[in-house]
Amino acid sequence: MATLAHCAYCFECISASFEHRQPPSLLQAEELWAEYNGDTEDDDADSHLDDEDMTDVDVPSAQSPKPAAISRLLNSSSSSKSSSAGSSASSLTALRSGSSKSSTPATASSKSSSLSSFFSRSSHEESHPLFITWNTLSKSGHKSLRGCIGTFEPQPLSTALNDYALTSAFEDHRFNPIPASLLPSLQVCVTLLTNFSSPDKDVLNWTVGEHGIRLSFSDRGRRYGATYLPDVAKEQGWGKEETIVSLMRKAGWVGRRDDWRKVNGLEIVRYEGKKVSMDYSEWKEWSDWAVKKGLGRKSVR
Repeated sequence: MATLAHCAYCFECISASFEHRQPPSLLQAEELWAEYNGDTEDDDADSHLDDEDMTDVDVPSAQSPKPAAISRLLNSSSSSKSSSAGSSASSLTALRSGSSKSSTPATASSKSSSLSSFFSRSSHEESHPLFITWNTLSKSGHKSLRGCIGTFEPQPLSTALNDYALTSAFEDHRFNPIPASLLPSLQVCVTLLTNFSSPDKDVLNWTVGEHGIRLSFSDRGRRYGATYLPDVAKEQGWGKEETIVSLMRKAGWVGRRDDWRKVNGLEIVRYEGKKVSMDYSEWKEWSDWAVKKGLGRKSVR
């Protein structure tokens, strides 16, 4: 599933292109996004785990402040030492009391799991089919498409988000390349595609708002193909037949509207994918914070 961190990374990539610098890695962007938003689930879990530890371990009444969850993740060695110390203290207390409590090993295991939870959620090693969409937003809130390109072949997100963010921005032949002056008016949308069906000759066998459709057909010796993402028909207020005809037009078909059923080999592939969007202002706030946290701005001029 796409995330806001993916959107922030796409903005970072197009901004880096305008400024002739290297963007950060996807992993670095995800780490900073997690820190920026605060990993509240881990904080709550750690607080609960620490309370359980106090049952078995004598602790000073004055406690030092807990570091942010991301800081613990980025300093795993010190965390490991703390966990080991807590485990040893728990064992010593158990020996003194003459009993062994099974909750202590479970607590240590839970804390270790909590420390690694961010990396289990990170997507930098995942591969997905994906589409990146750029829109411009007017002051009145009107949205206009400015580029949308993707792939149906699974690609590593660590490179594909950068590649398709730039390809969509600069190489969609329907539009002029996005200039740097439009950056403050941009919105980016990331859609990771899943649950592809087999080809279906019933081209109305899909659900508006749930399925994207990839259509293919031939007419007068020429092959055609095009796709609409799952949100398009719903946003445009189209029915299924209207969507199919519009998609055929998008593919380049110029036949009479009433003849759309007469083309050869007409079929669709259904797929799903939830779109996640971010406006420039949200990215800029995070980016300014990330720079203060030490996110590099390495020039490649």
